[in-house]
Amino acid sequence: MNQSVTLIGLGPMGQAMVNVLLEDGHPVTVWNRTASRADGVVARGAVLAATPAEAVGASDLVLLSLTDYAAMYDILGPVEDLTGKVVVNLSSDTPDRAREAATWIEQRGGRFLTGGVLASAELVGAEPAKVFYSGPAELLEAHEQTLRLIGKPHHVGTDPGLAQLYYLAHIDLFLVTLAAYLHATALVGSAGVSAQEFLPWVVANLETNPLVLPAAAAQIDSGEHPGELGTARMMGASADHLLEASRAAGIDAELPGAIKAHYDRAIASGLGEGSWTGLIDVIRNAR
Repeated sequence: MNQSVTLIGLGPMGQAMVNVLLEDGHPVTVWNRTASRADGVVARGAVLAATPAEAVGASDLVLLSLTDYAAMYDILGPVEDLTGKVVVNLSSDTPDRAREAATWIEQRGGRFLTGGVLASAELVGAEPAKVFYSGPAELLEAHEQTLRLIGKPHHVGTDPGLAQLYYLAHIDLFLVTLAAYLHATALVGSAGVSAQEFLPWVVANLETNPLVLPAAAAQIDSGEHPGELGTARMMGASADHLLEASRAAGIDAELPGAIKAHYDRAIASGLGEGSWTGLIDVIRNAR
């Protein structure tokens, strides 16, 4: 028989996880504050527990898909003994809260894995879905066959905070890229260019930009930032022009203003003739 699993939290992500587990033949016990959210997955074969304690007691592998880590304490607080349980928190929160949660679970006799899911609910279980895990590697190894159903697992270290850090770094890239796309589209749109007209140029830009990243990563890790391929001063001039054009177009200038501020600080720190990658020092030292 496939491993039994408990899943607590039946938002869109939690329901998607239950569905892929059921499809693979796993017995799944669920609990949710609003019990009616379980109707669909119960109809497909899940068992609805009456209480969190009953849900935890049903399986040795307990998955949490909650709004944040605070919800974990509210729900599992009354369950004082977690001996023999592996708790995998797939909720989003900060690295420090993940570390605190690991200690909290271990104090109750359980073992803890942090998970950061890089997938929307529609993509759970599909090829693009990835999940970062941190905590004891042997826990992931023991349950990898089951957890792989959610998304391809990547163990990033024993520090419980690392999975959240990797997850949030990807959210950083995602949110900033989307904001930059909207800003760029608004900028050309101020001259009557439609989003559809501009789209092919956006796609070409996003396909070309990653080509510079391997060299940039090497410079960041080495701490050396030669400026042959683009100095911070040159890039800062472009940031200045972008800010000026945004203001002239009457669109929000906060994003280009933040970018220009980075370059201004780098130049003021004497990094103007080095590569734009030297901005990493400005970003790391926020004082």
